Amino acid sequence: MRAAPVPRVGDMQTSVYVASAEGYTGKSAVALGVLDALSRRVERVGVFRPVVRPETARGDKDYVLDLLVSHEAVDLDYDDCVGVSYDDVHGDPTAALDAIVERYHRVAARCDAVVVVGSDYTDVASPTELAYNARIAANLSAPVLLVLNGARRTVEDLGTLADITTAEIAAHHATLFAVVVNRVTEGDPASVADDLAAGLAADVPVHALPDEPLLAAPSVADLVRTCDATLVSGDPALLDREVLGVVVAGMTMPNVLDRLVEGAVVVTPGDRPEVVLGVVMAHLSASFPQVAAIVLNGGLELAPQVTRLLEGIGSTLPIVEIGLGTHETSTALTSVRGRLTSATPRKIAAVLTLFAQHVDADALLDRLDVARTAVVTPLMFEHQLMDDATRQRRHIVLPEGEEPRVLLAADLLLRRGVADLTLLGDPVRVSAQAAGVGADVSGATILDPATSELAERFAHEYHQRRRHRGVSLEDARAVVRDVSYFGTLMVELGIADGMVSGSVHTTAHTIRPALEVVKTVPGVSVVSSVFFMCLEHQVLVYGDCAVNPDPDSEQLADIAVSSAATAAAFGVEPRVAMLSYSTGSSGTGSDVAKVSAATGLVRSRAPELLVEGPIQYDAAIDPAVARTKLPDSPVAGRATVFVFPDLNTGNNTYKAVQRSAGAVAIGPVLQGLRKPVNDLSRGATVRDIVNTVAITAIQAQAQAPQTGGQER
Repeated sequence: MRAAPVPRVGDMQTSVYVASAEGYTGKSAVALGVLDALSRRVERVGVFRPVVRPETARGDKDYVLDLLVSHEAVDLDYDDCVGVSYDDVHGDPTAALDAIVERYHRVAARCDAVVVVGSDYTDVASPTELAYNARIAANLSAPVLLVLNGARRTVEDLGTLADITTAEIAAHHATLFAVVVNRVTEGDPASVADDLAAGLAADVPVHALPDEPLLAAPSVADLVRTCDATLVSGDPALLDREVLGVVVAGMTMPNVLDRLVEGAVVVTPGDRPEVVLGVVMAHLSASFPQVAAIVLNGGLELAPQVTRLLEGIGSTLPIVEIGLGTHETSTALTSVRGRLTSATPRKIAAVLTLFAQHVDADALLDRLDVARTAVVTPLMFEHQLMDDATRQRRHIVLPEGEEPRVLLAADLLLRRGVADLTLLGDPVRVSAQAAGVGADVSGATILDPATSELAERFAHEYHQRRRHRGVSLEDARAVVRDVSYFGTLMVELGIADGMVSGSVHTTAHTIRPALEVVKTVPGVSVVSSVFFMCLEHQVLVYGDCAVNPDPDSEQLADIAVSSAATAAAFGVEPRVAMLSYSTGSSGTGSDVAKVSAATGLVRSRAPELLVEGPIQYDAAIDPAVARTKLPDSPVAGRATVFVFPDLNTGNNTYKAVQRSAGAVAIGPVLQGLRKPVNDLSRGATVRDIVNTVAITAIQAQAQAPQTGGQER
């Protein structure tokens, strides 16, 4: 039975105070999860840190606050979100509390919801730091989300700690609304949460997250900084990779290879070139784990011939030198603890995935009484895509498996659990490229069309479908080795649920195989596309801006009906504007006549659809103009789907809006095909690829059962 919502005070915005009773609870990870959940519901999310960490006195930023401020939903400067220092609290706790309350309200006045992150456990005030945090929470009217450290603790241990802590919170008049047990190592997290909730004196929900070693892992940069090491070879950008183990290479090379693990640093003296070269080759190989770095200890440098060889093969693996002996080096490396910061994207992705899997965010926010806004920001729409895709994971094939942007996107998609992936390409080159950019794609399937056992099956299938066009079996064998054809046949034969390509291939190269093999939906004459145009406060759908140069009235009607269906599938209520340089009967000409005829066809084919045309863009989107030009139209001034009369108009308009209005353009999204195949711009960013894969997965959810158990 769900507990009653925590009461809100007056008309104040929603806030939540994330606090703990000790250090190393992972409070920042929980705060990030709450912040990300809030960004799905409200437009303006703020963060506030009442007491910043001591190192800020040296000019460094509080890394917890910096992490939260860097979230895309937060539109505040770091300095705006700072309360007071530890010295302020020690000097005059009462005056510090007054300053905290005042500065908090400055932030709150600009936001719909605020995540407040309590101070770290350094005994800032008497009698305990938790007591002072409880006083702050009470004065901010912010209910407390208590974070407990579950590492190596039984449910009984946690229950005792929770009872003491919740009593302290209540004694200082703060309201406890939820408990999160983080880093659970003893038992199943869900069972721990249920057992702890049953034993708590307070009627509050309990959530639990399992321990994730990655979150405490230091980066190579942390090791370099702490151990006073020097980078001698490799890409400095890869110093951000997390270290998940230490391998001391004091044995022969075959034994070193047997002991390599994903994300390890390999410690070896600089006079062991065979170990260095062997580890580098294993790192680039598809058959061994990727390591994080090589550490040369003992003050021995690499021979210049080895350095020249590494430069010649283009190795990006960081190699660092340290002056310590073997024992001192391994001790120093294993003593460094990593942090969750704004510069650790892998950890951020891991946190958000853990939070989504183990915390019922909707129930948590419902208890806070966080109402969902009617506004849809670009970030909210992207969140919706990720959430919808992960709800029923689908299998997507990425033909451009050797492209660095695709590999980085695949890393993120796999970490977030958005889709199962197959990458096409030579496994050796795919692994080498992934190692070169620091992408972990070990969770993906890698297939080479040139050597895959599926190639012969695909050749016979393609031959059967295209022999009426004069395609012989030998021709078919050559065709299906092309990555676009191979990927398309995977989709058509149910081995994958969808395909995304185009980051290095033309639109024609992506679409042609789909037109030949997948074909269009019955009753649809043309494959077309839309862009989701994410403006500041709403999402619009533009079609067709990428495929059809000059559609006739029949094709334009197909584009309109398909665009409306795509809009509805992604939560945009379709109100279709058939665009022209004329509104209603105010103008004449062949172009206007085409749009007018297309509008009539849409009304006859989809009588339930709200459609208006011909209509000018300003009359379609601006209520004031609509009242003048088409006062009785249910679409004018409120259109959400904009159908352009030709590619020239559509492509230029979407780019003008993207650049001039700062809109986020997601697409093109292909529509009209029986199975989902989507094209990327050759200038696509990693984010564009991630969004397009999510969209393709959602399209696949609506069109076909999951292929998870099928042959690959």
